[in-house]
Amino acid sequence: MSSAAASRLRRLYPWIGVAVFTLAAFLVYRALRQYRLEEILASLGTISLHHLALGTLFTAGSFLCLSGNETLAVRYTSHRLPYRKILLASFTSLSLGHTLGFAAFSSGAVRYRFYSAWGLSGGDVARILVFCGLTVLLGLASVGGIACLLGPRLVGATFGAPPPAVIAVGVLLLGLVAVYLALAAVVQHPIRIRRFLLPLPPLRLALGQVAFGTADLMMVAAVLHQMLSASSEVGYFAVAAGYVAANTVGIVSHVPGGLGVIEAVMLSLVPGANVVGALIAFRALYFLIPFLLGALLFGLCEYLRRQRRIGAERAG
Repeated sequence: MSSAAASRLRRLYPWIGVAVFTLAAFLVYRALRQYRLEEILASLGTISLHHLALGTLFTAGSFLCLSGNETLAVRYTSHRLPYRKILLASFTSLSLGHTLGFAAFSSGAVRYRFYSAWGLSGGDVARILVFCGLTVLLGLASVGGIACLLGPRLVGATFGAPPPAVIAVGVLLLGLVAVYLALAAVVQHPIRIRRFLLPLPPLRLALGQVAFGTADLMMVAAVLHQMLSASSEVGYFAVAAGYVAANTVGIVSHVPGGLGVIEAVMLSLVPGANVVGALIAFRALYFLIPFLLGALLFGLCEYLRRQRRIGAERAG
């Protein structure tokens, strides 16, 4: 990323933030306006410590899967870094990016801050972003396909579609994953996207993408399912399919964390004030707490980096 591009990007940040916040606030208002505050607070009290503990465990599992995929992405650039550094860059950038949205800007800028200090170029960081973005898409396709094939009646009842149509969608989604793996196994030359050359990862890295992407999305869906199942009878596959649909819309619209989109989808699947409380708990576990930890980590890293720079200047 050049200095001129970075400068233009910094000037856009306030306007992007205002636009995204306005849209997110409208979506949340539309999802919650039919429920009283007392109902929402009461529904939060129905979530047991058992469900919260499992939700926390699945949240940690999701971020570990993301760091595993980040390790593959770094290898994709032909670099080798200690896992502790990759874990730091992955958790910090993604915990902030999940909440702020616009991953190419938010988590991309944080990644560039870390990886450039460890010897990676702007092109390497761009390849990491593309690799991780593809993993998200592969995970969405895999989890959506698995949910459709293993629970066609449940998913069909949830979305108002006949089971044969649900099965057909599942086959299509998993077929797209299979095509990607086949291309990774066969195509040896880079794919040109305008002036950017994108070499396909070798098959072993592509398989890792599918594995980590699928495990990550299944973990996130499990967090949401734990919160919802504390007060509602809802199946895991229906939640997984709903989350895949909502997350896809969130990615396309760049709404931070799918804010309002996930709520709207889940409220349509399982209406009721109890679900609102479950969704608030889900956001606190998977978005808010990691965001606060990521912000603290990033601030600490920046402070230590500044102290080292001051020390070096004084020593020089």
